[in-house]
Amino acid sequence: MLKENASTGNIIRSPEEYRVYLPQLRQEVVHLLEFLTMSRYSPYLAGAGIGILSCLTLVLADRPLGCSTAFVKARGLLGLAINRRKTETMEYYREIAPRADFAFMIIPGIIIGAFISSVLSGTFHIGWVPALWASVFGSSAILRVLVALAGGILLGLGARWAGGCTSGHGISGSIQMSLASMVTAACFFAGGIGVAMLLYRVVGVMVA
Repeated sequence: MLKENASTGNIIRSPEEYRVYLPQLRQEVVHLLEFLTMSRYSPYLAGAGIGILSCLTLVLADRPLGCSTAFVKARGLLGLAINRRKTETMEYYREIAPRADFAFMIIPGIIIGAFISSVLSGTFHIGWVPALWASVFGSSAILRVLVALAGGILLGLGARWAGGCTSGHGISGSIQMSLASMVTAACFFAGGIGVAMLLYRVVGVMVA
């Protein structure tokens, strides 16, 4: 039975009600922990979350969500530490100052968020060679690192050439109904599929 405190107006619950309410609360907490420790989420749920995040960045930070600019800013910060005068005279950095701002913090945010998520889900592990790669190209960590480095450099060049990356065009540009971003995102997927088939079905067969 509920009672109201005359002096404060707060609801006072009886001990019997707490005995009923606490197990329900405990069950809700268990469900929340199970949700946070899932190794995989529904792509629809993840997509909705990314959409909400993209809208929040536009509203709160007044800029679209993107990742490639963060890496360029990181390179600029490194350049300032090595040769400040040369870095400051570069045309790109005269327009986009290399500083640890919102755009830059996406990099540590991705790393920290992925680490927390993998630890909570119990899937965290350190490995140099993925199983799929090892099944085709062997377990050489040096080869894997070299190919990954080359791929990263090409991705960076492509993102700068296209004026944005998969998040900048595929997410932020698409939700703003940019035709150029939609075409660019389609090319990202087509290029990724094509390169994967080339590596695993052509180069991999030749190496094997």
